[in-house]
Amino acid sequence: MTSSSEVSARWRLDWPTSSGTRPASALLKVSPQDFRVTEDLGAGFEDPQGDDTGAGEHLCVRIEKIGDNTEYVARELSVLAGIKAFEVGFCGLKDRHAVTVQWFSLYRPGMESEDAKLLATIAERWPVLAHRRHARKLRRGEHEHNGFELVLRDVSGDRSQIDAALNLLAERGAPNYFGPQRFGLAGGNLDKAVTLDPTRLNRKRGGRRGGGGSASKNVLYFSAARSWLFNEVLAERVSAGNWFVSLAGEPAENGEPTGPLWGDGGTRATEEQEQLERGVVARHPEFELLFASTRMKPERRALVTRPVQLRWEWIEEETLRLHFLLPPGQYATTVLGDVFELQDMSLSRDNK
Repeated sequence: MTSSSEVSARWRLDWPTSSGTRPASALLKVSPQDFRVTEDLGAGFEDPQGDDTGAGEHLCVRIEKIGDNTEYVARELSVLAGIKAFEVGFCGLKDRHAVTVQWFSLYRPGMESEDAKLLATIAERWPVLAHRRHARKLRRGEHEHNGFELVLRDVSGDRSQIDAALNLLAERGAPNYFGPQRFGLAGGNLDKAVTLDPTRLNRKRGGRRGGGGSASKNVLYFSAARSWLFNEVLAERVSAGNWFVSLAGEPAENGEPTGPLWGDGGTRATEEQEQLERGVVARHPEFELLFASTRMKPERRALVTRPVQLRWEWIEEETLRLHFLLPPGQYATTVLGDVFELQDMSLSRDNK
């Protein structure tokens, strides 16, 4: 998460916090080792000891990586395995500036006898922590949760206030904003979204599996616009103090309040909530027009993110270590950004 001083002149990229203020500031990702993410596919899949080789057409490999993002690793694995890029599966995108552990699936039917050789080749690039055969390709969002172990440095603020804010965070959760990284530098992905021809997103690309580069970029920009509108609606709810309760006409999921992922027809909400959501989106006619021309159906997303098993410890006077779990599609920086004004030190490394 960027600091609130790095807000684009055109696009809001820092939204209201649950308490209206942040009681502390801190440095995030001073080193990759300060941001550890471990993906968990659930008890039915995980095999930390590597003893269960399983069966199926896909060789699944659990690796640890530092300095490489998920899509780069997936491309490299496809080359090492001698398969098409779309034949590599994974459940979620993980940060480059972090120590991350995650699974990849490689489509290699009938090649079980060559698994050991391929695993040894992969291990020359990244530590292989576990492996197994599986019947299906891994797909986005199929993992059970991500486990985070994060270290914040140069923490500034009253310790008692920070502890109280973290206790409230553990109890109530935080507004489930999409992180600013989704919108590009200074909202650049949103600038691109405004110029999109939405009808191009509805066309099939001549049967080419995996799509093309320009099509992928268009989907990225479109998704950024959709996410930004969600954040704007959530910000309205946070400002009103009702972001953690359901309103009349709001499609709840498991009893939890939700906000709109805009689409053709706008929103699935009715009554009071529909009026609120349409009123917020109407302030941004450039995006309202974009979504009016697409065939994407409206969806919902939880307004609240609740870190599971949140615990923390002060390891030095100004250094704080935190542990928690989050479900797929939720951001650790969003959770921490509700309490801390964060300065992401990896951004300066990106710009070098």
